[in-house]
Amino acid sequence: MRTVALIGKSGTGKSHKAQLVAGQNNIEYIIDDGLLIYGNRVVTGISAKRESTKLGAVRRAIFQDPSHAAEVKNKIQELKVNGILLIGTSENMIAAICKALSLPKPEKVIKIEDISTPSEINTAQRVRNLDGKHVIPVPTLEIKKDFSGYLLDPLKIFYKKGKQDIIVAEKSVVRPTYSYLGKYTISDTTVSQIALYTARQVKGIAPGGRVIIENYSEGIILNLELVVEYGVPLKSLLTVVQDEVKKSVEYMTALNVLRVNVMAKKFYFKEGEA
Repeated sequence: MRTVALIGKSGTGKSHKAQLVAGQNNIEYIIDDGLLIYGNRVVTGISAKRESTKLGAVRRAIFQDPSHAAEVKNKIQELKVNGILLIGTSENMIAAICKALSLPKPEKVIKIEDISTPSEINTAQRVRNLDGKHVIPVPTLEIKKDFSGYLLDPLKIFYKKGKQDIIVAEKSVVRPTYSYLGKYTISDTTVSQIALYTARQVKGIAPGGRVIIENYSEGIILNLELVVEYGVPLKSLLTVVQDEVKKSVEYMTALNVLRVNVMAKKFYFKEGEA
């Protein structure tokens, strides 16, 4: 197996350049912050950015949890991976990852300073230090369930090819708990109010109703009981409500909405109707 290492201080833009470096070295797999990544997909692993402390994040990133290490190691063997790009803050960190996953020593070590300009590195560090933002080199949909409530932002990278813009890759920007001085929480009441307000904006839904929320580690399920105008086709109406509520709640709260269940609990009649 071939391994190549990309190293640089925390927040210098390594994950931002990971897919580019992997492609230049004819490597399809990446190990970054506890994840085994293939192309735009997370194959296995647990992201260090889900940890509540920086120490926990470091331990996760170098696979100090035996079960985590075994999971990734077994998947590498199962897939018969022939090349991996390892992302780390130092050669010592790369050595720790290789030891934990029984990987060979890197045939090449690339420093972030070799592939990024001082301006790019300074910008990356400023975003990390001021906003607490971290990049994960996979699309937002790929990790959304693992980062419910962590404020994910999609990030599309482009490069010029002639006169046409070509998308290189989609990455995700997250703000882990340890990047803040406090904890980010949203009450169920707030989520319910957002869901009900959104539902009532759909023509055919009347005031009233309620929302019951089911909370899970990977996201939430919303159960809406609504008052519906009599005579309006229910299936199409409630389908619109489902779509609009999911979109609004995810946009306003960064929570991953697993499912929206909508029930027409009562009917109302317009004035003048029997």
